Amino acid sequence: MCRRYVSFTHSGLLLGLLAIGVLVPCSLRAEEAKYTPAPENLKNREWFQDAKFGIFIHWGVYAELGRGEWVMNNEKITVDDYKPVAEKFNPTEYDPAEWVALFKKAGAQYITITSKHHDGFALWDSKVTDWDVVDATPYGKDLLKPLAEECEKQGVKLFFYHSHLDWTHPDYYPRGRTGHNSGRPDEGDFDKYLNFMDAQLAELLVGDYGDVGGIWFDGWWDQRTKGAEDPKTTNVDWRLAKTYGLIHALQPGCLIGNNHHVAPFPGEDFQMFERDLPGQNTAGHSKDSVIGDLPLESCDTINGSWGYNAGDKKIKSKKDLIHYLVKAAGQNANLLLNVGPKPDGTIQPEFVARLTEMGEWLEENGDSVYGTRGGPVAPQEWGVTTKRGDVVYLHVLAAPEAGEEGWVTLSGTADLAVGELTLFGTDTQVAHKRDDDGNLKVQLPAGAAEAIDTILVVEGAE
Repeated sequence: MCRRYVSFTHSGLLLGLLAIGVLVPCSLRAEEAKYTPAPENLKNREWFQDAKFGIFIHWGVYAELGRGEWVMNNEKITVDDYKPVAEKFNPTEYDPAEWVALFKKAGAQYITITSKHHDGFALWDSKVTDWDVVDATPYGKDLLKPLAEECEKQGVKLFFYHSHLDWTHPDYYPRGRTGHNSGRPDEGDFDKYLNFMDAQLAELLVGDYGDVGGIWFDGWWDQRTKGAEDPKTTNVDWRLAKTYGLIHALQPGCLIGNNHHVAPFPGEDFQMFERDLPGQNTAGHSKDSVIGDLPLESCDTINGSWGYNAGDKKIKSKKDLIHYLVKAAGQNANLLLNVGPKPDGTIQPEFVARLTEMGEWLEENGDSVYGTRGGPVAPQEWGVTTKRGDVVYLHVLAAPEAGEEGWVTLSGTADLAVGELTLFGTDTQVAHKRDDDGNLKVQLPAGAAEAIDTILVVEGAE
């Protein structure tokens, strides 16, 4: 692959990548690029698949308005009217040690936080713009550095969500599907914008944030060509290969994922699905998604919003959230569950309560989730299976109606070899036999119909 030294300029400022001698790939289109993951990257992919549960954090100046992270676009707020919102953003109650402790207690193994969302506001002291928390707010301090330090201290990996699109940057032009009412001039240099984006990514990867677990991209879809036969066709060249090459050159173990809603591009290390389990499209984002051969992740919210929304009271139940986590694991995916902190830096009590409940459940049942892979039985109406080694866990999430003598048929299990069947966490034997189609029939313990998850353990499964 052709390589060259790369440096970035923005408003006359030279970022010091040349000074540190970083080699990154030339600007090839991602479709043409070849990518061989480094050994540490492959190791981190294994860790990622074992982790199973992460916390998503959407936080920025939009929290001050309390109407979600898309408020600027949805309410057609111009740049001139939006940027003064930062003058009120002063999260004096922000306690990253408390955050990380809460998420760790919930059972999460990693955190993904919005370093920059679509409004372009940076949660660190960026050297290529003043549109950041240090220069534009009364708080005046880096929000990411203390979080990174706490993650390191408490043994939790930190990922950065980073938006491809930008509603406030003057060079994000041509406009995509969003951001048409921001009041910016109808002109700009898209390559210059991409240089700016890469410069900010480099700051995060060579700055004070240690080993970054991964970069979680979003916004590629903003430039998708409407009506194109190939869903990967875009109005601009996103230079993904160059950006991905930069990230892997700076931190080879850093995992790259992109919420583009299409099949993975070369250079990506995991694949995510927004508000859906892999292979589903109930939320309308995944019509063109194709499951690749990368580690998988599903992301969703505790309520209905990503960023803080004071009016959103639709809190998902403990049962719904645990089912989401278990179903994701059964489909060989992680769950990345979102919280939107308040503008003062605190997390809503309703979110704290749900996360605490999930942590309590995982404390008792986590061995059937952590470190597993999707099991040998495809998802069924009654539930899913997970597997570790030769042990299979049958997660009965919705117990079928019992027949004569309490026998319950678990569809899809005709090919599952079963010797000994026990109730998870006990030595209690579960009676079982086969129906005429070879499916497993079991006698579930009392209360299974009301239980969040009745877990049966198959030892020595083939």
